[in-house]
Amino acid sequence: MFVFFRIIKSFVRSIKYLFGLRFEVRGLENFQIDGPCVIISNHQSILDMMGLMEILPDRCTQIAKKELMYAGSVGLVTYLGGVIYINRKRTSDAKSIMASVAQTMISDNLKIWVYPEGTRNNTGDLLPFKKGAFHLALQAQVPIIPVVYSSFTSFYNQKKNLFTGGVIKVEILPKIDTTDVTEDGIAELTERCHQTMRQVFLRISDKPNEANTQSNSVK
Repeated sequence: MFVFFRIIKSFVRSIKYLFGLRFEVRGLENFQIDGPCVIISNHQSILDMMGLMEILPDRCTQIAKKELMYAGSVGLVTYLGGVIYINRKRTSDAKSIMASVAQTMISDNLKIWVYPEGTRNNTGDLLPFKKGAFHLALQAQVPIIPVVYSSFTSFYNQKKNLFTGGVIKVEILPKIDTTDVTEDGIAELTERCHQTMRQVFLRISDKPNEANTQSNSVK
């Protein structure tokens, strides 16, 4: 499956030139770890996929809702690309959802990419993080690697039909160890990652720290 995904990766990376996009990447060395990990990043639009293909490490896949498997060509691509499907209708418990994913992750030596905001968000700030990715890291006893994309709002706004192309900065942060984190520490870990990523997001997006202030409560 990863051979097919390398083909997709090469194709998508070439598309950026048609859209007038350029990526500035920092911190790629932070992906150089042995074994599985959970990678978390902010999620703004389909443009994230182009950025993803710029930096995607080997043996890395994503989690998607099971319904996507039946979404025509998109479903086929995700299936052949090794995406792990979860059935969110069967349970609302993040721990239960991630239990089998953690087992697959360890047995297949996978890196799992998760969008902890839970949905696309192009507001110019980060949404509060859901806890699923952090339950996964804790259950699998693997580190978390945060990845931050700069804001697209200066050149892309779907509601205003604005797209001019531009520079997207991507910063890969050092791994966060979860070895000593307990279940009681999930909320604190989630909030700490959110705050760290938000500070980087505002910095690389050239936004003042007080901009777009919002509640940082986690779900």
